[in-house]
Amino acid sequence: MQAKKSANQSSAACGEPERSGCPISFALEIFGDRWTLIVLRDLLLRSRTRYRELLSCEEGIATNVLADRLKRLERRGLVRKERDPEDARQFIYKPTQLAVSLVPMLLEMAAWGARTNAHARVKPDLLRRFETDREQLIADIQRKLRRDGGLE
Repeated sequence: MQAKKSANQSSAACGEPERSGCPISFALEIFGDRWTLIVLRDLLLRSRTRYRELLSCEEGIATNVLADRLKRLERRGLVRKERDPEDARQFIYKPTQLAVSLVPMLLEMAAWGARTNAHARVKPDLLRRFETDREQLIADIQRKLRRDGGLE
């Protein structure tokens, strides 16, 4: 239930009213558009943390859309924006614990897409591991995100 409490705090903190008490509606209010999920995918599953890395996604996100989605994710408590230690003029974006809790959902979506779209590109090892050892795969990805993001 911790994720629910954090998500509710996230909604209140950004001052956006919920449209209903439906949990699916609530989730869609946060990441119910294509670009937000692409940004989350790149942050959580592709280890992209810099703006230019996120901008280089194969789907071709526009700079204004990326900036808007990063601000929304930050406002919702899913992303932390920090100065880049390698270049103080730049920022890096790190997923919060709340974002890390989305890994199972993103992997389910990726697996579903890979199973139902003949043209989907997914690493065969990842899909095989997802199908045979889902819980350990999720735990490994979440552990890496927590370690790399300073959440441990």
